[in-house]
Amino acid sequence: MKGEISVQTQHIFPVIKRWLYSEKDIFLREIVSNACDAVTKHKRLGDLGKTDDICDSYRIDVNVSKENKTITVSDNGIGMSREDVDNFINKIALSGALDFINKYEGENSDSGIIGHFGLGFYSAFMVSDTVEIKTKSFDGSESVHWSCNADGEFEMETGDRETRGTDVILHLTDEEFAYLDSVKLKGILTKYCGFMPYEIYFSDDENKDGEKINDTTPLWQRNPSDITDEEYIEFYKKTMGDYLDPSMWIHINADYPLNFKGILYFPKQKNDYETLESKVMLYYNQVFVADNIKEVIPEFLMNMKGVLDCPELPLNVSRSYLQTNTYVSKVSNHIAKKVADKINGTFNTNREGLEKIWDDVCVYVQFGCLRDRKFYDRVNGSVLYKTVDDTYVTLDEYFDGAEKKGNVYYASSKELQGYYIDLYKKQNKKVLLMDKVIDVQFNSLLEQQNEGLKFVRVDADLADALGAKNSEDKTTLCEFIKNAVDKKELNINITSLEDDSFPALINIKEDSRRFSDMMKMYGGDTMGIPTEETLVVNSANPLVIRLEKAVEDGDDNANDLAKYLYLLALVSSRTLSGEEMKEFISLGVKLLSK
Repeated sequence: MKGEISVQTQHIFPVIKRWLYSEKDIFLREIVSNACDAVTKHKRLGDLGKTDDICDSYRIDVNVSKENKTITVSDNGIGMSREDVDNFINKIALSGALDFINKYEGENSDSGIIGHFGLGFYSAFMVSDTVEIKTKSFDGSESVHWSCNADGEFEMETGDRETRGTDVILHLTDEEFAYLDSVKLKGILTKYCGFMPYEIYFSDDENKDGEKINDTTPLWQRNPSDITDEEYIEFYKKTMGDYLDPSMWIHINADYPLNFKGILYFPKQKNDYETLESKVMLYYNQVFVADNIKEVIPEFLMNMKGVLDCPELPLNVSRSYLQTNTYVSKVSNHIAKKVADKINGTFNTNREGLEKIWDDVCVYVQFGCLRDRKFYDRVNGSVLYKTVDDTYVTLDEYFDGAEKKGNVYYASSKELQGYYIDLYKKQNKKVLLMDKVIDVQFNSLLEQQNEGLKFVRVDADLADALGAKNSEDKTTLCEFIKNAVDKKELNINITSLEDDSFPALINIKEDSRRFSDMMKMYGGDTMGIPTEETLVVNSANPLVIRLEKAVEDGDDNANDLAKYLYLLALVSSRTLSGEEMKEFISLGVKLLSK
C-alpha cells in the first residue's frame, strides 16, 4: 500500500499553539518577518522588471489597540491573490518564500528572504483566538479577506483593501492581553526586529503616527573602512549593555563559501575575579534568532560579545537552535582565523596599541593556543609577555633574537617576590610577570613546542641564576642551622654568590612547585606531596660570615642568629604563619638589643 500521510487541522493546531516555538514572544518576529519577506519579494520583482509598480517607500507598521484588543502588522509588499492565500495560508507548511525563490531566483540565490518552513504565520495562534488577513496582490487581482479561528476553521471572501500589501490582524485571547502593553510589545519588536532591512513603525491608541524602532543598516552590514572607532564602541555599548569600552573588535565579512557577517568584541575585564559571560547575538538576514548559540563560536572565545548574521545557518523550525553540520564548524574555524589575523595585524602595524590592550586579551590568546594548535601556529610570533617593569616583549626579544633555549625567568607576584626580582635585576636578567592561573598551562605548552626552553620562577634555581661562584661543603654550619630551626630534613645549599647583599633565600624547585600548584587549582589534596625547598645560604654575605664565626667560637648568639637567618629567608618567600611571625619579631628585638 502507498499513499500520503494526512494531517487533521484540529489536531495539528494545538501542537502549533503549544510547542512550535520555545517562547511566545517569537510570534511577533515571525509575523513581522513575513511582512519583511513580502516587501523583499516586491522589491526583487521590480529589480527583475516583473512589475511596473515600483515603490520608494517600503515600510512595515505594527499597531497595538487596547480598545480592539488587537495587534496589526501591515506592509506594502507583494500582497497575495486568492490563489496565493489558498496555497500558502490554507495549506500548512507550504512555504511561499521557497516558492518565490524557486520561481524567480534559482537554487543559489542570496535573496535575503527569511521564511523557509511555511509555519511562521501560524505562530499567531499562540496568542490569538482569531486571525484576519486583508491583502491585495501586486498583480491587480481583487483583494482578499481571510479569517480563521483557533480550531483552523477559515472563511475567505472578497476584501476591501485598495492598495498593494497585507494586513495581519491578531485578535488576542483573554489570557494574552499582556501583549496589549505598548512598552512590552515595543521591547519585543526592538529585540527581534531591531535590525530588519525595512523601516518598522510602532503605533498604539495614543501615538497614531508611529515611532520608528529599527536600524535598517546595522553596523555589521557596512564597510569597515567607513566606520569610525566611536561608532564601533557606541554600537557595542548599546547592543551589549556594557558601560566600559571594549578592548578590541573584529569585523567579519566572509564571502563564498561561508557567507556571513558580524562584529565580535573583546570586552574589558573589570578585575581578575570577574566572570565574563558570552553574549553573541545570532541574526538570520538581520532577524534576531538567539543569543545563547555556542556552536558557532570557538570554545576559547566563549567570553566574547557581539553579533553574527549567518543567513545560511541550518536552524530548526523555530529558529531557536542549530542543527549541527560541517557549515557550523567552518564558521567557527573562520572566526578563530580572523581573531588570529587581528592579533597579528595589530602586532605588525600598531604594536603600541596591542600592548595597551594586551592585559585584557592575553587570556583569550593563551587559551586559544592551548585549545587549538592551528591558532597557536598562527599567533605564536605575536604573543606578548609582560615584564615586571610593565613593558612587553616577545620570546624572540627575551632571548635577543637568539635561539629560544635556556631559562625564562618569571615572577607570579611583584609584591611577594619583590626581593627576588631585585636580585635578578642586579644580574641584568629580564623577569616576566605571570600572575594568571592559565600561565602555568601556557608555559608548559611553550616548553613542549620549544625544545630546550624552560620557564623558571624567580625563587627556583637561585644558585645558577644569581651567579654562584662555587658550592661549598660546610657540613658543620649546615648541621648547626638544621638543629637551630629544628628541621632535620631541611635541604641547605651553602654557596658563594656574586651578589653579597642577601644572606639566605628559599629555593623552590620549579617542577615540584608546579605540581603542587596544579593540585591546588583542581581542588586536589596536597597533603603528603613533598615540595622541594632548599635554603640557599650566601657565604659571601657578612651576616653569614659572622654566623659561621659565631658557630666556630661557640657564641651564645649563634643559635638565635641561625633562626633569624632562616626566618628572614622565609619572609622573602611567603607569608609567615602566626607563630613564625611572633618568633621573627621576638628574635629581631632580641638581636637588636644586643
